[in-house]
Amino acid sequence: MHLKIVRISKVVVALWIFCLMGTPLGLCREPSKLSVAVEFNDHAACAYVAREKGWFEQEGLKVSSFDCYLTGMGLAAALARGAVQAAYVCLIPAINVYANAGVPVKVIAGTHKYGYGLVVNPKKIRHVKDLQRPGVKIGCVRVGGVLDVILHKTIDQYGLDEDIVLKNIHRMPPPVQLINIRMEKLDASFLPEQWASMSEELGFATLLTAQDIWPGMQGSVLVVRESILKKHPRMARGLVEVTRRATEWINLHKEEAAKILARELSMVPEKNLHVSPGKIIRKLDISSRTLLRSMKRLKYCNDIDPGMIQRTIDYMSQLGYLRNNLKADDILNLRFLK
Repeated sequence: MHLKIVRISKVVVALWIFCLMGTPLGLCREPSKLSVAVEFNDHAACAYVAREKGWFEQEGLKVSSFDCYLTGMGLAAALARGAVQAAYVCLIPAINVYANAGVPVKVIAGTHKYGYGLVVNPKKIRHVKDLQRPGVKIGCVRVGGVLDVILHKTIDQYGLDEDIVLKNIHRMPPPVQLINIRMEKLDASFLPEQWASMSEELGFATLLTAQDIWPGMQGSVLVVRESILKKHPRMARGLVEVTRRATEWINLHKEEAAKILARELSMVPEKNLHVSPGKIIRKLDISSRTLLRSMKRLKYCNDIDPGMIQRTIDYMSQLGYLRNNLKADDILNLRFLK
């Protein structure tokens, strides 16, 4: 089933290396302050809440920057350049940057499970099998991204014709997919939250969630550069404590958390938004009602199952997306969670 994917794996790896080379890693110095980055979605809810509440400062963490990235792959590139010391990022980009670019990062906590879905135009797509109809237009992120991996999980789990489905795929970032949904140029989309929930405001329906496609899936994680663990372990411990505190608060105050996220995701300063279609994003209305519905599709928790991490690595290797062999223990350092 994966012969075609294996043939393009060298291209995927080459793209990753090209995107992630940037500044030589040896030129990165440990600052007295901590640069933090997040993805532009509710996957990073705990980080947005912690910043709003001032909990980083209360934990003694001096955050020098708090930057937003549209995709996990973009954030992974920032980690590779040494521009970021700590990141709230999807697991799969973290694995990619570690295995394919040799960036010394460690996963020190989880932030959520699930958080992705397949949304469809219910007038055109009623069953998963409809994705393999010739001519169906399906939106998805670029090859190697989280949603691309979920796309292949869907093909495997539901026994779809891989060649036909891949011919139907149109590669574009989440906000561009949303614009194309509004313009009725897509019949289906693989999207992360909150973008999947936002598509429902445009008439789409959620056909599958990550819970359906990949039970137990680890969504996003908190990673730090390994040098932080070695030289500044108190910073790493503080980040875990802040993340744990924010996660517990979110689970007790979902509605208030949704209001915080609605503000944060609607008014991102342009200088801190590392994404080319920034103007498109700022034209989108992200209400607290939509955020609340989206957040209920995630399981906000900090625990991590090393077995699930290993299964994710193995599946990525099966797809030909990893350049180097990797064990879960290579990328995990969970001592502050215990």
